[in-house]
Amino acid sequence: MDGQDSEDPKSTADMTAFVQNLLQQMQSRFQTMSDSIVSKIDEMGNRIDELEQSINDLKAEIGGDGSPSPLPPSKVKQEETPSGSS
Repeated sequence: MDGQDSEDPKSTADMTAFVQNLLQQMQSRFQTMSDSIVSKIDEMGNRIDELEQSINDLKAEIGGDGSPSPLPPSKVKQEETPSGSS
């Protein structure tokens, strides 16, 4: 049993290099995923901005065609007057 239980310096160096390489690959993959996520979030933000602009354009078209807009519910209520008062 000579040397089987003790650490071999070459084996340790190989393992260290392997682990460092593995960590670099993982870091690279995480960076790629992170960049992809950020890109998709930016794209979603741009699409939301475009949607907002489209909604505002539609509001302007509806409000600018001369047709009366419906009254909000608070103005549609009839005034309550006590009956029998003069």
